[in-house]
Amino acid sequence: MISLLIQFINILAQFFVLLVIVKIILSYFMDPYHPVRQTIDNLVEPLLAPIRRVVPLIGMFDFSPLVLIILVQVLSSALIRFLITLR
Repeated sequence: MISLLIQFINILAQFFVLLVIVKIILSYFMDPYHPVRQTIDNLVEPLLAPIRRVVPLIGMFDFSPLVLIILVQVLSSALIRFLITLR
């Protein structure tokens, strides 16, 4: 049961990191009003907005997606390690 939960958390974290990367790539090539881009933005933007308030722009670069990816990885890793100790 716990191993199934660990796999689910791992897949969910990888999927969300992929969504953030796709959001970054689509922001360069796709119209902001395209339905696909709006759907991905609606999923990712609520987590990016608080990070943008804390992490300022450095020149033209927005590092909030990178910070979000790192946070997702760290939190999923910590949660998985916690679940492994429960075995």
